[in-house]
Formats: sequence, structure tokens, C-alpha cells
Amino acid sequence: MEPILKIEHLSVSFTQYDRGARRRQLHVVKDLSLAVMPGQIAAVVGASGSGKSLLAHSILGILPYNSRAEGTILYDGEPLTQERAKALRGREIFLIPQGVTYLDPLMKVGPQLRKGRKDAGTKERCRAALLRYGLGPETEELYPFELSGGMARRVLIASAMTEKPRLIIADEPTPGLDARSAKRILGHFRELADEGAGILFITHDLELALTVADDVTVFYEGETIEQAKASDFEKVENLRHPYTRALWHAMPEHGFRVMPDPEDGT
Repeated sequence: MEPILKIEHLSVSFTQYDRGARRRQLHVVKDLSLAVMPGQIAAVVGASGSGKSLLAHSILGILPYNSRAEGTILYDGEPLTQERAKALRGREIFLIPQGVTYLDPLMKVGPQLRKGRKDAGTKERCRAALLRYGLGPETEELYPFELSGGMARRVLIASAMTEKPRLIIADEPTPGLDARSAKRILGHFRELADEGAGILFITHDLELALTVADDVTVFYEGETIEQAKASDFEKVENLRHPYTRALWHAMPEHGFRVMPDPEDGT
């Protein structure tokens, strides 16, 4: 089986200007490689500010104007150019963002899900998608500000399900949610994967990732430092990099041990 998404040696840099005309390059993502198979949840775990969200933006073709991306991104075995990404966004490739600002604050939920279509079939699909995630038909008449954080994220997932998603990018989709609500959201991702979609789950929370992921890529200071099966995290001896071992020791069930400096090899 071929990966639905394959990324090889992705690097992302930004052009910045100091005083006057002095220009410098800021390298944020230095060397990132991963693959997402159909029916799989692949997690990318890294600290806040490590460049994880730039991965999502690179795939979607929405990097800022002053950025430069190098490396290879393949979707279904073909290069995912900016033009191709634009054509596939909202049709086969969907983003579940960390914030709910992706919902139009001036439009009710129903019209947003229907994307301007008014035929009976579309209305029925949207209503069924909302119901699948525990949202009744009354949700269609609500504005985003009337939704709780959990409801808004379920609306975003439902918007993907009104189409036929093949790749879902979940970029820190559970901030501010309690553990029970977060796991419920991840349970929805597991359902989508079981139906054949590939899920890229980007998070800073290793413990949460391990509740649902099949594979885990650990990201540190812009680089991929370890790729492992979720089952490898059952024993620290299975993990190769000091930073990954430090993350393992910092989990509650492993004693909240203080994370050592990954550069000192301990």
C-alpha cells in the first residue's frame, strides 16, 4: 500500500529584514520526513514553537509570502504543488485547526457546512454529519460564538464528513479541552481512519497522541529525531533519542521526571 502523504526532507525558512536592508534567513523546519498511510493516524509530537504548524501549512500550500519551502511533498504519489493543494483543500484534504477562528463568525453553522449548496441531498448529508458527532439539527441555526469549544471542533470535523476526506490534518485540535473531551475528539479521528482516511495529528502532548496514534514522529528544534510505532513507547528501552526518552519519563505514569537536556546524552 502506498502512502497517501509522503514528506521527505522538508525544510522551511523565512526571510527577515533587520534595520536598513540587511536580510537574514531564519530556518525553522530543518529536516522533516514522514509518511501517512490510508487508515492510519500518524502523530507529530513536539514542543510549542518547534515548527509543527508549519508542517500543516506546507501541506496545505498556505505558507506566508516571506517563507521558502524545500524538500518533497507527495500526495497519492504525485507532487503536491501549491496549485494542486488549493484544488484539493476542502474536497479531499481537510484541516482541523487548533483554533475555531476558521469558522466564519458572521455565518450560521448550517450554511457553512453546505458551502452555499441548497439541494436536499446536501442538506441531508450535513444534518447526518452533525448528528454523527452528537449535534442536533438546531446546531445549524447557531453562530460560531454560540458554540462551546468542543462543539466548534465537532462542527469542523462534521464539515469534513460532508465530503469524502482522504487526508485530515489535525493541528493541535484539542487546546482548552478537558481530558475526557479531548479523547472523545480523538475517538472521532479514529473512526475516520477506520473508514480509510489518513490522519496527521500534530500535537505537543505525547500522552494524548499515544491514546490514538499508530505511528509517532518526534520533532525537536525543527528536525525529525525519532520515528516509532506507538507500541514502542510501552518501554523506554525501545526509544533511541534522549529527547524522546525524556518525554517518556515526563509522562504522569512514568513519574513526571524532570526532562534532561537532550544534548547531554542522558
